[in-house]
Order: sequence, then structure tokens, then C-alpha cells
Amino acid sequence: MAGRLYLCATPIGNLEDITLRVLTTLKEVDLIAAEDTRHSIKLLNHFQIKTPMTSYHEYNKIEKAKYLVEQMMQGIHLALITDAGTPGISDPGEELVKQCYEAGIEVTSLPGPAACITALTMSGLETRRFCFEAFLPSDKRERQRILEELSRETRTILLYEAPHHLARTLEELFLCLGERQITLCRELTKRYEEADRTTLTQARERFLTEEPKGEFVIVIQGKSAEEMRQEMQKSWKKVSIEDHMKQYQDQGMDQKNAMKAVAKDRGIRKRDVYQYLLEKEK
Repeated sequence: MAGRLYLCATPIGNLEDITLRVLTTLKEVDLIAAEDTRHSIKLLNHFQIKTPMTSYHEYNKIEKAKYLVEQMMQGIHLALITDAGTPGISDPGEELVKQCYEAGIEVTSLPGPAACITALTMSGLETRRFCFEAFLPSDKRERQRILEELSRETRTILLYEAPHHLARTLEELFLCLGERQITLCRELTKRYEEADRTTLTQARERFLTEEPKGEFVIVIQGKSAEEMRQEMQKSWKKVSIEDHMKQYQDQGMDQKNAMKAVAKDRGIRKRDVYQYLLEKEK
């Protein structure tokens, strides 16, 4: 019988956050695949876990996944762990999961710490709807494309950033998104944990003189519905009312409903649209 893949969430800082189920699984599986074995050995030693480890990381994720799948096909039970947090979230684990499903190998996830969720819940920003972007791409063109998409995002946004890139990223976010309420979270679950409820302007000013320390999660307030509405109204005002009406009528809308839609788009009264068209006709 084929083995199974266990995605085991490990602490993002405080070792006490590991679950009993993960500890039991790490002891009972045949092999542990770790993103950085030198880092993970400290965790295993702390909990006296003697299970053999093998490396599985970004630079060997495709070929090594093939090998690990072959091992599981022969009955090996494998646990996958990342340096910190939940495997598959902004790490190479997703490739192994994909190949397991293609091979018909059972996959299960053992829930636990995740920096993005930890930061979101303590951010003080809206938590019902959010989007997770992880690290912004290093490629300039792709990075700009993503930033432009985020500038229109109405959900709470979560980004990861390393300390040596933080100042630049805050500057780019301000230039593309404008002023926003943010919460800067760092060293989550550790001794010097911090959640700074601030703005992009204030954060930029802070790190002009202060050296960032620790790994950061940037939680950003999404664009409000009112901002979206105002932007739409501005864009429609660049179009003549006649052309605006024509767009709706070309879609099969009658004049009365077209006037109602135009008025709503432009933030004016239907009566104003009617009066304008009447005067134009005269």
C-alpha cells in the first residue's frame, strides 16, 4: 500500500505552539522532508525526535518531489515541514502536494501556526475578507503589475517582507496604493513580538532612521467602497453623457433605465441626465 503525505505545521517562533498531533506524527512517520535540515534539526532535537530527515527546498522541489513520491508509492509515510509555519504557504510544498495527487497518494494537513493568519487576527483591520500575496515578485515588471492590482483591492491585504527590503517596499506601496491604514507585525510569537498599528506614511518615516529587525508581515487596509465609487465617478466624467448613454443602450437597455444607470455611475440625479439630454436635443 502507498504511504501518505502529512503536512505538519511547525512553530513560527514560540516552540510551545507545536501541536501534540504534529509531535506524534513527526515521531511515527518514516521520513521527514524539511526545507532546511540545519534549521529543523534544532526543533527535532528539542522534542527528542529521531526520525530521519531529507532536504526539500525551492531549488530541488520538482526532481526531489518525484523521488519522494516514488518513496511514498513504496509505502513510506512522509512528513513535510517548512522552516516555520504551515507547509505549502509561500514555500515549495505546493509542488509536492500537486505531484502526490497526480500519483494518487493521500495527503492530509495537520493545522497549526501560520504567520499570515496570526498577523491578520491581531492587526485590528477587517478579517472577514482578505487576500494573501506573500512576498512581492523581484522582477520589476511583474512587481509593478501586482502593485497595480493591489491598488484596486478592497479586501485586507497581507504581504511578507524581509527586514532589508522593508523600507523600499513601504515606499512602493505608498506610491502605488496611496495613504492606507496598516499594521506592521514582526517577530510574531517571539519575545520581541510587535504589532504597530500605523499608516504607510508613518511607517515610511519610521524606517528612514530606524533599522528594521526581524521578519515582517504587512497587513494593509483595502480600498474602501467609497473610494472605489469616487474613482468610478471620476472616470465616467471623462466620457460625455451621450456616449455614456449609448454604451447602455447598445447593450439593449431602454432610455429610462439607461438614464438611471448613467446617473448612478456619475453620482448625479436621473433628472439631471434627462435635463442635459433635453437641452442638447434643443
